[in-house]
Parts: sequence; C-alpha cells; structure tokens
Amino acid sequence: MTAEELLAQPADAYMNGAQQGFFRALLLSQRGELQQRIADEFGELREVERAADEVDLASREEQRQWQLRLLEREKKLLDKLDHALERLARGEYGWCAETGEAIGLQRLLLRPSASLCIEAKEREEQRERHQRNA
Repeated sequence: MTAEELLAQPADAYMNGAQQGFFRALLLSQRGELQQRIADEFGELREVERAADEVDLASREEQRQWQLRLLEREKKLLDKLDHALERLARGEYGWCAETGEAIGLQRLLLRPSASLCIEAKEREEQRERHQRNA
C-alpha cells in the first residue's frame, strides 16, 4: 500500500489491518535506517586521527561533540520508534495516549512515532513553554 492509497481509504477503515501493516513496515524501515546511521556515526567516532596542531585538535573535538549530540537525538528517536512499535503490537497505535482520539493518518505519515493528537501535543508544548518561562 502507498501513502496515497492509505489516505484514500474511508474514515471507518482507520487503523484496520492493512493500515497497521503499512505503519509497521514504515516504522521498521525508519528504525533500520536509523540504526545504520547510528552505527555509522559510532564508527566515525571510533576513528582516531593524530592532530597536527592544537587547532586541528580543537576542531576535531568540536566535531566529536556535535556527533555525540546527534547520536543522543537519534537514540531518543530510536526509543520513540520502538515505543510506537510496542503500541502497534498492543493495538494502541494511531490513538492519542492522552485523549484516546484518532491521531490521524496525515500526522502519522509525517511523524510515525507520534503518540499524541495535534491538540494534545499543542497543550504539552504550552505546558513546557510555561515551565521554562516560570
């Protein structure tokens, strides 16, 4: 099934077996690509080159710190993908964890790891902004 075919399905087909299969394949594909990127980044971090001077050393250390931040973000995304696959296995995928409402196919296509509908996500972001500003 393609994304176009998925979106063309009637509303009462939401999270039927075909749609669940589509998102399972999408999540597994994204998970595999992410695992490969993480492995590649770790490989680059393991490569040790001798620095010619202090400027080279500082530049390499800055690059290393950037790669570590990227790996941390990618690990968080990997955890979200794993959590989405767990929700899918339990039959909870596609439904908002806060309200129980449908998340929506378009949102899931854009962010397959989403666990909140747009309204619940906006409320969460408002709470986070309020806590940061307090």
